[in-house]
Amino acid sequence: MSTDTVTDVFEEHRPVLVGVAYRMLGRVADAEDVVQEAWLRWSGADRSEVREPRGYLVRVTTRLAIDRLRQVKARNEAYVGPWLPEPYVTDFGEMVPDTAERAVLADSVSLAVLVVMESLSPLERAVFVLREAFGYPYAEIASMLDRGEAAVRQLCGRARKHVEERRPRYDVDPVQRRDLTERFLAAAAEGDLQGLMSMLAPDVRLVGDSGGKSKAPLRVIETADKVGRFLVGAARKGVPDMSFRILELNGGPALLLLSGDKPDSVFQLDVVDGRIQSVYVVRNPDKLQSLAA
Repeated sequence: MSTDTVTDVFEEHRPVLVGVAYRMLGRVADAEDVVQEAWLRWSGADRSEVREPRGYLVRVTTRLAIDRLRQVKARNEAYVGPWLPEPYVTDFGEMVPDTAERAVLADSVSLAVLVVMESLSPLERAVFVLREAFGYPYAEIASMLDRGEAAVRQLCGRARKHVEERRPRYDVDPVQRRDLTERFLAAAAEGDLQGLMSMLAPDVRLVGDSGGKSKAPLRVIETADKVGRFLVGAARKGVPDMSFRILELNGGPALLLLSGDKPDSVFQLDVVDGRIQSVYVVRNPDKLQSLAA
């Protein structure tokens, strides 16, 4: 296999490898490091014995991600304030033309689901991602992880039950979420507390992630009144040379706030029955670097 062919095969499967690694780790930088290590393994492997490159590469990436996840979990134990995954640009494009498959991939990368998956063991998370997000057969997952198929089924059942019991309910209609995101932006920018309150569910939650490196609530804010007043107060303070963009992050519309040309914050909303149920705010500058472009 020529060098060009080796590279082409890897690049063909790179989106899937990044998708697996990000869902495992919740950080773009960690996912990219894992995929780069997978490339080094692939480029140095005896490829004459590799019958199915995609399966080989997913196997290597998953195992590397499990090792990295154990390191990340130790790091997150000392995290300041609430932890949220790093915002991840999702543009499935022509890679996933089927609407049902696209919905599954978008759901598996949502902030709400990734937060719940943080409490899974590394093996449970790997099995859940491979099975629920990418649809791999149990037998193939067992081969990837050197586990028996019965053990893999048990791991997946336990992980699925855990996620379903703890995941927040939300609507996945992208048109409705984008409409609410635009109205949310307009009301917050104008300091329209009543307008905001009309969009917020009574038991809405605001989760802010700063990692202690910028200003954000160190505890979850709950109820429409408290969340609305916090948002109006934050909007009044503003940031220098402020501008906004709406883009797709983690499978749904999100609001990117910029200070000049530098990302300052990301806001993303979960919607239930036409009202905002959760507001996620990422302000940790380390988690916004991938959005600088």
